[in-house]
Amino acid sequence: MFDPDRPYRCSPSVALRPEPFGALAYHFGTRRLTFLKSPVLVDLVTTLGEHPDVRAALAAFPIPPDRHGAYLAALAGLADAGTIEPADHHAHSVGAAP
Repeated sequence: MFDPDRPYRCSPSVALRPEPFGALAYHFGTRRLTFLKSPVLVDLVTTLGEHPDVRAALAAFPIPPDRHGAYLAALAGLADAGTIEPADHHAHSVGAAP
């Protein structure tokens, strides 16, 4: 389940192709194609891993606070699609100590 209080990153299994409307995200594992319909959303997705959590990433962008809910909903959908993943995902999946 998507948790904006955790760190996330763009999945290493995803390639982003810039487009005038934003980007196409292709997941090599699922072969799923996702449209990112905003250049700001693309920038947000590509820089998620540079922030301690999703909320801090949002705060780093000139996104009005009343639009944060829409961006969080978009990011939740991208997490469900596997486009973004928790930044600590691989450490937990290979049996590292919590």
